Amino acid sequence: MQVTLVVLLVLGAVLALVLQSRSDSDREARNRSVAVAESFAHAPGIREALQDDDPSAILQPLTESARQAAGVDFIVVMNTRGIRYTHPQPERIGGRFVGTIEPSLRGQVHVESVDGPLGEEVQAIVPVRGDKGAVVGLVSAGLEVRNVTGVVNRQLPVILGTAAAGMAIATAGSALVARRLRRQTHGLGTAEMTRMYEHHDAVLHAVREGVVIVGGDGRLLLANDEAERLLGLPADAEGRAIRELPGLDPGMAELLGSGRVATDEVVPAADRLLAVNQRHTDRHGGPAGTVATIRDTTELNALTGRAEGARRRLNLLYDAGVGIGTTLDVVRTAEELADVTVGRFADFVTVDLADPVLRGEEPTGTAADMRRTAVAGVRDDHPLYPRGKMIGFVPSTPQARGFGTGRAELVPYLSEALGWHAQDPERAGQIVDFGIHSLIACPLKARGVVLGVANFWRMERPEPFEAEDLVLAEELVARAAVSIDNARRYTREHAMAVTLQRSLLPRALPEQSALEVAHRYLPAQSGVGGDWFDVIPLPGSRVALVVGDVVGHGLHAAATMGRLRTAVHNFSTLDLPPDELLGRLDDLVGRIDQDEEQPYQDGAETTGLDAADGGTGMVGATCLYAVYDPVSRRCQLARAGHPLPALVHPDGQVEFPDLPAGPPLGLGGIPFETTELELAEGSRIAFYTDGLVEDRTRDIDVGLDLLAKALGRPAATPEETCRIVLDALLPAHPKDDVALLVARTRVLGPDRVADWDVPAEPEAVGRIRAAAMARLAEWGLDDLGFAAELVLSELLTNAIRYGAAPIRVRLLHDRGLTVEVADRSSTSPHLRYAASTDEGGRGLFLVAQLADRWGTRYTPQGKVIWAELAAPGTGGSADPAGTLPFDIMNAGMI
Repeated sequence: MQVTLVVLLVLGAVLALVLQSRSDSDREARNRSVAVAESFAHAPGIREALQDDDPSAILQPLTESARQAAGVDFIVVMNTRGIRYTHPQPERIGGRFVGTIEPSLRGQVHVESVDGPLGEEVQAIVPVRGDKGAVVGLVSAGLEVRNVTGVVNRQLPVILGTAAAGMAIATAGSALVARRLRRQTHGLGTAEMTRMYEHHDAVLHAVREGVVIVGGDGRLLLANDEAERLLGLPADAEGRAIRELPGLDPGMAELLGSGRVATDEVVPAADRLLAVNQRHTDRHGGPAGTVATIRDTTELNALTGRAEGARRRLNLLYDAGVGIGTTLDVVRTAEELADVTVGRFADFVTVDLADPVLRGEEPTGTAADMRRTAVAGVRDDHPLYPRGKMIGFVPSTPQARGFGTGRAELVPYLSEALGWHAQDPERAGQIVDFGIHSLIACPLKARGVVLGVANFWRMERPEPFEAEDLVLAEELVARAAVSIDNARRYTREHAMAVTLQRSLLPRALPEQSALEVAHRYLPAQSGVGGDWFDVIPLPGSRVALVVGDVVGHGLHAAATMGRLRTAVHNFSTLDLPPDELLGRLDDLVGRIDQDEEQPYQDGAETTGLDAADGGTGMVGATCLYAVYDPVSRRCQLARAGHPLPALVHPDGQVEFPDLPAGPPLGLGGIPFETTELELAEGSRIAFYTDGLVEDRTRDIDVGLDLLAKALGRPAATPEETCRIVLDALLPAHPKDDVALLVARTRVLGPDRVADWDVPAEPEAVGRIRAAAMARLAEWGLDDLGFAAELVLSELLTNAIRYGAAPIRVRLLHDRGLTVEVADRSSTSPHLRYAASTDEGGRGLFLVAQLADRWGTRYTPQGKVIWAELAAPGTGGSADPAGTLPFDIMNAGMI
């Protein structure tokens, strides 16, 4: 029974061995195909050959050589479309591969049996990956099935013979052998054990990590090739005590011999930094000892350091792009360059700009006229030149060379830089003694013009600046230079616009007695605007007050403001009511808009400056026009889309009179309305532009409330009122320009006014003339008597002869004497030159010669002809002695 059982077992073993051999041969064929295909796919130069113009010329000899060496029947290299580049049968090159390539195109290793060109084949298909991981080609390797089967058939006689020879021995020892074999191999067969050993040996000696196994007694049991290289172990190291190995670094010997667990512990060894991971081998019942893996991190640390440095540089450049040039101010931009780079790139940063750049001009000359504009550093007690100092760099300094050539200068060691020491030997010694040892002087160059020099000083880091630092400094300064040049150009344009605007605004207020006036004008930070104000003396001691605002900023807004101000002056000479004056101004703006909408006749295009100023349209201008009469204390007002004026009564009560708004100037079609107010003596009236009360951070009603509270505070003079208002309402950096006009009313009392109703008869002229001369004597104006008598007689005679009743005469004693004759006629007299034979026509000529000014104004009741005579000693037309000029005495000869 036992023999039968043994025979059956042996037969079964023989059969199993045959089947196992067949399976092993098939598996071996598959494994070999995969190994050969993967080895060839990862071989150096395969990816480059796939990208060559003729891959077959390169790959065909290689595949045939590898095929013969590897013992496979074929190695085929193909592209991702399955077109062969190589084949054992050259005529099949260029044909389509027979097999399934889709899994490999997805990055998988695919093994299959197919009926191929060589017959039934076992083949493996492996992807070839490019630099970025994409599949750029495929490699297939395999064997013919008949060759695999032939191997098994050749092994069959050996198997049978061995079975027969061993049957007797197997009868006695089969159980013992099988039991011991399974225990020692953990159930693995011979092929698996062989393959595992081969793989283990290949991996152990091929990996780029050192592997060291130390026994429980501290002796080295195993060290692979990489471990021997990294640790410098001798050839006979295995079996010796780890602490006694010659050449092994003491720190590494201590770690390997200690038996403690370590994870990525970096140990210096010679000129390397080795990362060690160590674990115990007896965790799963194995023998006592430790296994350690060792890898060289020297290059990795160096690469990590360079990557970290590159990251810091990129962050610095990003922060510089965001933080430099946030304003259009030259000085602030230079300070931003210093603030961004100090502490991160240099320990101290100074910026020196050519002095003309600070004024918005292009630099001229050499580095001998640069001003230190910005200074920043990690300490404040440095010996560098202070901010604001004018520095003339000598030609031997790196600053002067960089300014002259436009190229950055690197000074690794300041202590050895004799040319730099020549600038100021004493201060240079102080700088070196302070610890500053290296310098980069980088010119600020934009649009081909060098604006100045940025200096980067190093103190805390012991190593000097290097070439990489020079490149970074140039890039930082290049960005800052463009921002500084933009700020310089803006400063120039802004200065031009401010100069233009201030030339168009009143330089001084005219002398008049009706109002005590104070004014303020503040341009916006972003650029000049179109706000304006004016005080215009009118006949009859009256005064016109004007405040206007042209929407927008820049040169065009300022020029528009000047045109409107001139127009208001011209229209005011016609002595029009406020609503009529605004109506004419509105018509004028409309016509100007129509003209500016037409293209230039010479074909010229709109300039960039026009575009930057927001175009050339004028629609959007607002205006408030008022006329105050100190005799009647009445003020006539009209507005065109302008904010309401503020009225402060003598008791301090503040109100905003409800005036009809009217449309902004230029819209046309809607009439303006005049409102008349009676103002008590000492009242204050405030005209302003919207920049005073409007702000993005608050509602306009809040601004009006603040204005009312500020105006309600006690103030001795309009000047003090202006100061209080601006302190209460204006931010530190106003976004819009502001015009403020504050006037306190005065009254021309009855003792300085004389008027008479005149009958429409010639005899009345003498009586009125006598009464007027008596009143002049009371006022102490006897010196004006002769001229005033002639003027009054002429005007009154003309009114009686050509005018219409009622006729009225009024004398005003203000800064001079004003003679007014009013009648109901609307016919205005005209000045003309009389011929020598004419009997008349010389009256108005005499008036024009004697009076400083004369004219006509129309009223709802008719007209008023007026003439102003200057007080004695003020340089008027009348002679102090009361005599007439020679040309008047000879007027009849003209």
